This record gives sequence, C-alpha cells and structure tokens, in this order.
Amino acid sequence: PTTKVHVLADVLGRPAVIHLTPGNASDVKTAPAVIGAAPGRLKRLIADRGYDADQLRRALKASGTTPVIPGTRSRKRPIRYDRRRYRERWRIEAAFCRLKDFRRVATRYDKLAANYASAVALAAIVAFWC
Repeated sequence: PTTKVHVLADVLGRPAVIHLTPGNASDVKTAPAVIGAAPGRLKRLIADRGYDADQLRRALKASGTTPVIPGTRSRKRPIRYDRRRYRERWRIEAAFCRLKDFRRVATRYDKLAANYASAVALAAIVAFWC
C-alpha cells in the first residue's frame, strides 16, 4: 500500500504537523486538514505547485495567511508569488530528507498505516527534538 506523508513545518524546518494519507490522495484536498491541525495562526504557507488551487488560496487569504505557492504551468494567467520567500521551501525538503535518514521511514517496513505514522512521528521526535 502506498502512502503520502504531508508535513507542515515551522520556520526552523521542524515538523509541526504530520498527516498520512493514501498515495493517491490529492495534495490540495489534504491541505485543509493539515493546515487546520497547525498550532496557532500561520503567517505564510510556502508550498509547491501541487497545492495550487484558487479555493485553497482564497481560504488562506481569508484566514490571514499569505500563500507563497507558484501556479501550475497550465494556468492561463500566471500567479504572482514572492519568489524570495519561496526559496525557503528547502527547509521542508530538508526535513523530509532528515526523516528518510531513518531506514524504517524510507523503506516503509510497516504494513499498517497507523504503525507507519507512528514510525514517522518517532523519527521526527528523535531527529528534531532530541
């Protein structure tokens, strides 16, 4: 079974929210659940093109969060976003690389999603808070 790990990280790149979904789940449809679990109010959300949707942008702006998400190439009108801030996305990529240093997370030994989610959470605790 394939799974996707969605992570919301803080400014330092430490995972604040870890959410597991089936592998075929859309990033845009999962985003509200991940953002809703965030501790406190988000100032800005830096995400890749997989999170490009007008509905998500409107919801973020309504909650006072600045979306820093580039538009997909198929958009008729290009989306304006802060390119300088978008460069900070490396932090979440580095967080995923750090989590995948743990063999159990990288190879997904666990058959059950609950066990895999626990392994990812333990890896995050050891990697970022110990």
